[in-house]
Amino acid sequence: MRVIGLKNSLLRGNVLDLAVAVIIGAAFNKVVNSLVVDVLTPLIGAIFGAPDFSALKLGPIAIGNFLNAVVNFIIVSAAIYFFIVAPMNAIRLRKAKEKEQTPPEPSEEVKLLREILEVLKEK
Repeated sequence: MRVIGLKNSLLRGNVLDLAVAVIIGAAFNKVVNSLVVDVLTPLIGAIFGAPDFSALKLGPIAIGNFLNAVVNFIIVSAAIYFFIVAPMNAIRLRKAKEKEQTPPEPSEEVKLLREILEVLKEK
């Protein structure tokens, strides 16, 4: 009985969506890391002079690594939002508008009742 429940849970779709998201996330991680390391870090270095904050210290506290992690997190979050979340929201919104614009086709019963009504009107 437990095997059937597991099978139903796996085939429900949520697990498959999660698996696809993990695979896409792993692939997207390489793209974002390349964006950070190859594009944005040299750009920050050209503007501010030091692209790496790891040498920064506040007394005995090495705060530079934390700043690197925060900057990396902000860049990754922005990239995920602008390249995945925002386009998916736009697609969902467009599909919802299309659904609202097209009225649903009447059922067979409604069609049959309309035909009967037309016949009765003719008599």
